Amino acid sequence: MNKIYYLSTCDTCKRIIKELGLKEKAFVFQDIKTEKITAKQIEELKHYSGTYDALFSKTARKYKLLENKLLSEEQIKTLILEEYTFLKRPVILINKKIFIGNSAKTIAEIKRLL
Repeated sequence: MNKIYYLSTCDTCKRIIKELGLKEKAFVFQDIKTEKITAKQIEELKHYSGTYDALFSKTARKYKLLENKLLSEEQIKTLILEEYTFLKRPVILINKKIFIGNSAKTIAEIKRLL
């Protein structure tokens, strides 16, 4: 299954979805603000990414407010499950391959795959 975890209010996510033509392709869309990520889903994403840290957004405003920034994998998992802004976005799964974030390199890799 091809899937994108994104934020519908995020201009960067909207741009990437349009640039990649994901609405015209067989993708399942999950807006993480209105449909929270589940424990099962975060486990699946970790399986593909290798770590929760790879999925964690250190640019999130709420991260900057944390006093302790030395987080364990379990703490990162908990933060992502509790607050959608901690998930680096978008997260795109294509044929069991994961793409995390919005870097030009990541988007170029997705384009090559699609």
